[in-house]
Amino acid sequence: MSPRSKNLKPVKLGIVGCGNISDIYFEKCKNFDILEVAACADLVTARARAKAKQHGIAKACTVKKLLEDKSIEIVINLTIPKAHAAMALAALKAGKSVHSEKPLAVSRADARKVLAAAKSSKKRLLVGGAPDTFLGGGLQTCRKLIDDGWIGQPVAATAFIQCHGHENWHPDPEFYYKAGGGPMFDMGPYYLTALVTLLGPVRRVSGSARITFPERTITSAPKYGATVKVDVPTHVAGAMDFTSGAIGTIVTSFDVWGHNLPCIEIHGTTGSLSVPDPNGFGGPVKVLRADSDGWTEVPLTHGFSEQSRGIGVADMAYALRTGRPHRASGELAYHVLDLMHAFHESSDTGQHICLESTCQRPAPLPMDLPATQLDE
Repeated sequence: MSPRSKNLKPVKLGIVGCGNISDIYFEKCKNFDILEVAACADLVTARARAKAKQHGIAKACTVKKLLEDKSIEIVINLTIPKAHAAMALAALKAGKSVHSEKPLAVSRADARKVLAAAKSSKKRLLVGGAPDTFLGGGLQTCRKLIDDGWIGQPVAATAFIQCHGHENWHPDPEFYYKAGGGPMFDMGPYYLTALVTLLGPVRRVSGSARITFPERTITSAPKYGATVKVDVPTHVAGAMDFTSGAIGTIVTSFDVWGHNLPCIEIHGTTGSLSVPDPNGFGGPVKVLRADSDGWTEVPLTHGFSEQSRGIGVADMAYALRTGRPHRASGELAYHVLDLMHAFHESSDTGQHICLESTCQRPAPLPMDLPATQLDE
């Protein structure tokens, strides 16, 4: 631990929502010196007690009791998408910063309320949101390559996320087909966040969307055989005009049985960059230069290439202690939410949608960070 880090008091966390995604937060937040998971809560109190026992957490309680705990400074909001905004607002009202799973909220209006509540607080409260995978070694290496001019000026990008939905493996998959779900809102945040952090904000989009299967049958336990009415588009294709001038293409789908398409590629005036899966933290990263014979894999320049869920929360904790900006910010998460809605709206209206939101590209991480710390 660096001399300065010794002077930083750990930030106590409370995790709300002890479902499928919570285990990775319980496990990985312990890896950061700045974080202490102090409590967990769930609408089903027995579920919170089970997670607390499994992960060695001292306190399992109701959501109300967690929010009343004055020692907790950050709430990690792992509720289902339609509850994200209400939970975030409750945490902010209780005087706590909040980091929410994606999306930041289901609607733009609710997300704006969350950001406004933090801004109007007399206390310095931060809002952040998943994904934080862009802070991993894979995407940070891509960021450095772009910033250092390895592919020249970026001119185009492609992104593809395609599968046949989650009803054959997820224990409770209905929400994937309701408001706040669908492939764009489920996996889109990983890809769009990666693109915005690499290329900057988007100014205009167009999109086409459809519901291919109006009803889905669950084939996973414990709800095997139940049917789900699909309320959101399950195949969305879109184009993005970045403020920088680059043009991006994205396809998200729960209607595809298989594909051989790359996750993300970025093409510049002097080369091309193959970007690793933004749902993970590592590589491989590959570059093709105009004067080369083919693709070359580039060694990762940054750490955190293994599963590092919670790195965005750790970054927020450092921001609380030092006053610097945090990277997985509410403004970034809101811009991504705005983008996702715009693709759907463009399809509905047959028009381009000009984005009202924007954001700053988060600062890159330094290359020489210890495995348990971020920059101060």
